[in-house]
Amino acid sequence: MKGGIGGSLPAKRRWKGFVIAVLGLVLLSLLVPLVFLLGLHNGFHSSGFSTAQQSSSASGVRVYSRHSTAKNGSQSEGDESKHMDDLMRRLEPTFSKDIRENFVGEAENKTAGSPLLDGLPKERPRANSTGAAAMHAATENIKGIDGSPMLDGLPKERSRANSTSVGAMHAATGNIKGIDEGEKLCELKFGSYCLWRRNHKEKVNDFTVRKMKDLLYVARAYYPSIAKLPALDKLSQEMKQNIQEFERVLSVTTIDKDLPPLIDQKLTKMEAVIAQAKACRVDCSNVDKKFRQLVDLTEDEATFHMRQSAFLYQLAVQTMPKSHHCLSMRLTVEYFRDPSPDIDQSLAERHLNPDLHHFVIFSNNVLASSAVINSTVMHAKESESQVFHVVTDRQNYFAMKLWFSRNKYMEATVEVLNIEDVKLDNNKASTSIHLSLPDEYRVSFHKVDKPSTTEYLSVFSHSHYLLPKIFHSLKKVVVLDDDVIVQRDLSDLWGIDMDGKVNGAVQSCSVRLVQLRKLFGSKRVDETSCAWMSGLNVVDLVRWRERDISGRYLKLVKEMNSEEAVTLRASLLTFQGEVYALDDKWVLSGLGHKYGVDSETVKNARVLHFNGKMKPWLELGIHDYTVFWRKFVDPENQFLSDCNIN
Repeated sequence: MKGGIGGSLPAKRRWKGFVIAVLGLVLLSLLVPLVFLLGLHNGFHSSGFSTAQQSSSASGVRVYSRHSTAKNGSQSEGDESKHMDDLMRRLEPTFSKDIRENFVGEAENKTAGSPLLDGLPKERPRANSTGAAAMHAATENIKGIDGSPMLDGLPKERSRANSTSVGAMHAATGNIKGIDEGEKLCELKFGSYCLWRRNHKEKVNDFTVRKMKDLLYVARAYYPSIAKLPALDKLSQEMKQNIQEFERVLSVTTIDKDLPPLIDQKLTKMEAVIAQAKACRVDCSNVDKKFRQLVDLTEDEATFHMRQSAFLYQLAVQTMPKSHHCLSMRLTVEYFRDPSPDIDQSLAERHLNPDLHHFVIFSNNVLASSAVINSTVMHAKESESQVFHVVTDRQNYFAMKLWFSRNKYMEATVEVLNIEDVKLDNNKASTSIHLSLPDEYRVSFHKVDKPSTTEYLSVFSHSHYLLPKIFHSLKKVVVLDDDVIVQRDLSDLWGIDMDGKVNGAVQSCSVRLVQLRKLFGSKRVDETSCAWMSGLNVVDLVRWRERDISGRYLKLVKEMNSEEAVTLRASLLTFQGEVYALDDKWVLSGLGHKYGVDSETVKNARVLHFNGKMKPWLELGIHDYTVFWRKFVDPENQFLSDCNIN
């Protein structure tokens, strides 16, 4: 008996220990849900350690979708935002061929060195979240990691900082330095859209509307807590009515002049209701939770609209305007109604005469090509020696033919060529040739203690390397882009001694090839070579053929595996050592993206180059410069009037 009793004691003790462990686990499993149900976990946000917002940002999950109270109201908006992000990411490589180069570093241990193109995404911390009125002036600071350049269109990771109070949100808008930093980051992220947006801001005409939005913002935060208290039913009803009234007014009003009468009384009433709600004893954690939800919703909504606006801007600058498309279609229809007569033999001989001054324009824009030719002949001393070759595609060929047959440009001759019909030697019949226009790349430099600078490099496209085969009888040509305007006589270009070089171009020595050495991989680059610009180029076709520039270019294109900036890399390497530097006074570039260029400087320039996104024929063009382009467009032309081109 003793042995039996003594042997059962350890077993009972082990059983009691197991029961206690199970009870402890059950108790913990009950406490954890209670913490979240009571909202105690919201207190962790102010600790400065790992927060729910930070973890959600790191994982790529939007914060507002994690809150049950905001899920239903924001589900569709979240889907739209995600769809817009995907759409921007899918279309950015097509729309934006930009290269960003950062010379950012610590001043004491790093000097401004050469940028290296690695194309890797950089993490950027996001500034404190702002409220409804401060959202459009959100500021973000960027700090360089290694000073290496970034390719545009790559996703960047961003960590979200803790949200601030409503009072601090309005104070943040007065920080000019923060706004400037936000504009710089905006330009990095969205390109020239932010430049256009900054210069087209309207004066503040919605002060009262913003005040109403802020009051509505606060009332929505307090209402859920007030509605839960039975003793405050009257206050809850008043607050609900005021919220509904404000929502109704703001749904149809965006500026102060459209506000209904007696709006001051509504504002006073809302302020009184909010003051009563603040005086009530409510659960602060619930109010704080609602504030955070509304801040997150407002922040994500502003980000979504910013990305949507940038996408629409990119779409506007990359597509043909409706009026220009109308012009091309009407000209094409008219051509088949009344075809232009065949060219006479004397003009055909001029097209092949190497002793004349030949200009080549690759374009699919009728009006832009016409403005280039018109400006050139109007400033020429001897227009009868000028021959213009407009190379286009099949879609715009007939419109170009009719336009240039019915419009005369003094004594100059204009020939329109369809690149798809050009017969090339050693070209297979099944191989189709397509028109490609000059490519532009945006290069941004950010140096320590110096303002950032942005350059748009325009280089030859694939079509330009067909020049010696298309014009096999010519010895020298001047290649003009369709976004230039000529303001002086260009006959001196034919008398320039190019020292045996192939391409006479204006160089941009703020961008040297050695600074882009990682862009070229194992290819050797000359440290003293500068990047050259298309727009105005004197091309020696004889030396081009002797040195097989086209074959050299095609070989480089085949060797390059990546499609990113392939034209820029191949063009810069192909013409390395083959560029004759023209005087900088020949061309004033940057008029498609730079604001603030002195009007006298523009007026006195020989050639204006509208390189950049904001072309002069677009409504988004910079108005101070587009007037110099519009002078060479006839507003009384019937086709322009019919298509509402003014």
